[in-house]
Amino acid sequence: MKDGISGLGLVASLVPAVVTATTKGSHADLQGFNRATLIINTGAIAGDGLYVIAMQESDTTTDGDFVDVPAADLLGALPDALEASTVYKQGYKGSKRYVRAVITKTSGTSVAAGAVFVLGHPHDAPVA
Repeated sequence: MKDGISGLGLVASLVPAVVTATTKGSHADLQGFNRATLIINTGAIAGDGLYVIAMQESDTTTDGDFVDVPAADLLGALPDALEASTVYKQGYKGSKRYVRAVITKTSGTSVAAGAVFVLGHPHDAPVA
């Protein structure tokens, strides 16, 4: 069995919580890594909610500088609407330093969700 953790960094963008409004996650700094994968985990959705998740990128940590990642820089697709009790993944191959997850509320009461970036192919390993 090979070591599967020494080359990975983990960053919580959206800590698991009940989300009742559009929510911007904290950023993941990709400096020192050559790969990022967004993992989203959902729980219950209340009130026939429609929630969408997207990955955003920026060269700075300034909120207004983040924009949705162009489709050409994404690996895999996220659904048009989050489903309850489901796990999703999407890869990033862009060149920006920072990425974050954003959940957009279109309708409904709430969704339980969390999002983590798994950073890989580090310049220096093992990763702390």
